[in-house]
Amino acid sequence: MRKNLYITMALVALLFGTGSCDKDFEEINTNPIQPTSLNPEYLFSNAQLISAVNSLGYQAPIVQQVQIPYMGNPAGGNLNVVNETQSAPIFNDLYTGAIRNLTDVIDKTKDDPSKSNLYNMARIWRAYCFQILVDTYGDVPYFEAGKGFLESTYLPKYDEASVIYEDILKEYQQATDALDPNGDIVQGDLFYQGNIEQWKRLGNSLLLRTGMRYTEIDEAKAQSIVTIAVDPARGGVITSNEGNAYVSYSSIFIHPFSAPLMATERHNYYVGAPFVEYLQSTDDPRLEYIAVKYENPVNPLETAGAENTNPEDQQGMPYGYDDTNIASAPGFPGKINAAFAYSQFNRRTILRLDRPEFLVTYAQTSLLLAEAAHRGYIPGGEAAAQEYYETGIRAHMEQMEAYSGDTENAIIDISTEQVDAYLAQPQVAYDPARALEQINTQYWVASFLQYHEAWANFRRTEYPILEPINYPGQDPSVNETGGGFIRRLPYPLRERSVNEDNVDEAIARMGGNTLGNPVFWDVVR
Repeated sequence: MRKNLYITMALVALLFGTGSCDKDFEEINTNPIQPTSLNPEYLFSNAQLISAVNSLGYQAPIVQQVQIPYMGNPAGGNLNVVNETQSAPIFNDLYTGAIRNLTDVIDKTKDDPSKSNLYNMARIWRAYCFQILVDTYGDVPYFEAGKGFLESTYLPKYDEASVIYEDILKEYQQATDALDPNGDIVQGDLFYQGNIEQWKRLGNSLLLRTGMRYTEIDEAKAQSIVTIAVDPARGGVITSNEGNAYVSYSSIFIHPFSAPLMATERHNYYVGAPFVEYLQSTDDPRLEYIAVKYENPVNPLETAGAENTNPEDQQGMPYGYDDTNIASAPGFPGKINAAFAYSQFNRRTILRLDRPEFLVTYAQTSLLLAEAAHRGYIPGGEAAAQEYYETGIRAHMEQMEAYSGDTENAIIDISTEQVDAYLAQPQVAYDPARALEQINTQYWVASFLQYHEAWANFRRTEYPILEPINYPGQDPSVNETGGGFIRRLPYPLRERSVNEDNVDEAIARMGGNTLGNPVFWDVVR
């Protein structure tokens, strides 16, 4: 057999020549229609899309705007318990999607002057993604992250959160300054279609947001960063709702969080009681478009006129209960078929399948400026603080119009007169003695549906004033070290099993891997 094989090979060599097997080998074996590399603009667009992350299982109930009264798979922030199903997706989605793509974009464009703007946009947005990761988990892979297919770095080191933040600050500032209005136009940009002025304002607004994270640990540093961020010579911050960074969805390309709440999960999620009660206490015109009581929550849109949006009739679901004992909660409204009779989110407005997902907004930026002015970080004193405060509230009420539907009872139109009346209420009217509470409670409202940012600002400021959930079976670390609230999420089990040494080093450095273990800028009070 072997002899015959040698003879066959010799005949092939005589007939075709010894080098003929290699002739045009690469061309013959290359698929002519399959791309060998991806356009970095497409990678950037995809990263922007993937970065629109939120956690209905943790962040939303932690800030008590959403309540899920169930144990098992949906459990997490509603009961202050560890649940891998709910805690891991942000880590996994950002690293395997957005950060991997952005790292590739940066690698492809770093030495190409014709793509300088794309390069710097990718730097800004990569820093944004990492900021979410640090704020959520603490120490995470940073300097070696996203380089598995570039450098075969499959087990990246975990870097100290405070060190990562220093580099994030550098990236925001340097990349924003490097953006060139006369440079390349990134047409695949989902936010601004390549508008450099808007991107400069976005970068500076993110720098402002990051600077304010330091208020409780280093006020001098916070003020220094804020001063740089608001410098008009660098382009300034977002100055109108036209500058909001958001991802658009459509009736075909539907919103990933609205989809389950409009379908299989529609009767499992309710508006949190503290959120409803605060909006009611201030006669907030936004409540009418946020909360609704359905005649049939299981199939809420089956009957015309079956929706009660009267703000006075809304009842949010309280915390500290699960589906087995919530009947003992004060004022329990009972059930309608398989659903509880508490207020739910309006499916014609804020849960529309084609609703936008806001990421960085004029309202948030204005409220941060209000706090910065109140603290004396920027000029203008209390007069400027009041102006920024009122501007932030007006901006968010105008932003709500983006959730308008196509039916008469879904059109959001909050009039100037309604806003004026709201701002004149004693509880809302700006008071320097209560400024920090007022500003940051409004930031909580303005960050509705942007739960990761609402959670971060709540941990930084401890506003709004919320009562701890105190669920009987909660993780003990929530009270032991977290002051009654979840301060971070644990690392995914996959990371702990695959990248064990680096994860263990990070856990030892942070002093634990618990729900009650705060990130570096979070001072538990």
